[in-house]
Amino acid sequence: MTSQTAQTAVEQSHLGTISVIAWSGENIDDGRDVAFLLAYSLGDGSAGPEAGEKAVRALLEQTGLPVGGGIFDGSKSKEPISLLLESGSASLTMPSLRVQCLVPEEWTAAALKRKHVHFIFTTRPWPGGTPGVPVDAEDLKAFVADEEVIAASAHCVIPVTTLRK
Repeated sequence: MTSQTAQTAVEQSHLGTISVIAWSGENIDDGRDVAFLLAYSLGDGSAGPEAGEKAVRALLEQTGLPVGGGIFDGSKSKEPISLLLESGSASLTMPSLRVQCLVPEEWTAAALKRKHVHFIFTTRPWPGGTPGVPVDAEDLKAFVADEEVIAASAHCVIPVTTLRK
């Protein structure tokens, strides 16, 4: 797994570097793989990590994604959220944020089979998820499973679109 950098449509210096990681894993309820996409800040914004957390929370609120709630249907957000899957990459678009990252084949297969991805955007900074540097699976698991991270995250299901007919 390699972290990738997001490109923001509007300069928001408090957000700092926003990164995204894609991985897939088995759903304990049905035994089928789920495609996950995690977005987070490195906490390196111009006003520090605390201001970065507030900026991410404001972005999520603007979009209508509840932080700390259950799994939300991304197709019902206040602002549009979309995910385009094409040629081994995923492009996520939401207000003031565009993310494109390479995704592994097993992630693509899971996303296409389920026709959605589980998107997690945490307000908690993760300086250990440096863009372009491989992230150890155990480090990713520890971060995503941390109770404070879960409580500080918006979770939603986003439908997958493709250019295929």
